[in-house]
Parts: sequence; C-alpha cells; structure tokens
Amino acid sequence: MMVLVTYDVETTTSSGARRLRKVAKECQNYGQRVQNSVFECVLTEAQFVVLKNRLSAIIDAEKDSVRYYFMGNNWNNRIEMVGKVTSYDVTSELVI
Repeated sequence: MMVLVTYDVETTTSSGARRLRKVAKECQNYGQRVQNSVFECVLTEAQFVVLKNRLSAIIDAEKDSVRYYFMGNNWNNRIEMVGKVTSYDVTSELVI
C-alpha cells in the first residue's frame, strides 16, 4: 500500500532540529522524499506499524505532529503532479 507521510516538527530549539533530522532519516529508510516534509512510502502493513512506532518514539507529541495518508494499492490512479518532477518510480527496480 502507498502511504503518504507528512510531518511538522518544532525546530526553534536544538532538540527540535535533532528530532527533525531523525524523522527525515527514518522516513528515508521507507520511502522517497517528494517535498520537504512529505514522503511517499510503499509499505506492507507490518512495515507501516514499525515506521509509525519509530516515528512516535522520535517526536515530541506536545510540539510535533505526523500524519499518515493511506493511498491504498491503487495509488497510481490517485496521484497527479504539476510542475517539476523530482521523484522516481518506486515500483521499478533500483540499481545501486
């Protein structure tokens, strides 16, 4: 399933800036950044549970927020882009 992960982390303190970097790094482990605080992640249900638990452990629930938008399995028909496309096809093979 495709999950859109968005977050808003308070960055007026050094601990907030650290949390922001940790959240971004964790999201990069599961998907691709499509905007500053937005990641597209193709996940199994088990992977989603792990990601959600890891992000919940990083953020300060009093100051930060994470939102998950479930695009489902038919996500290709639900995404429309206008302007510069900087993402890659997450379903294609990746050669490193």
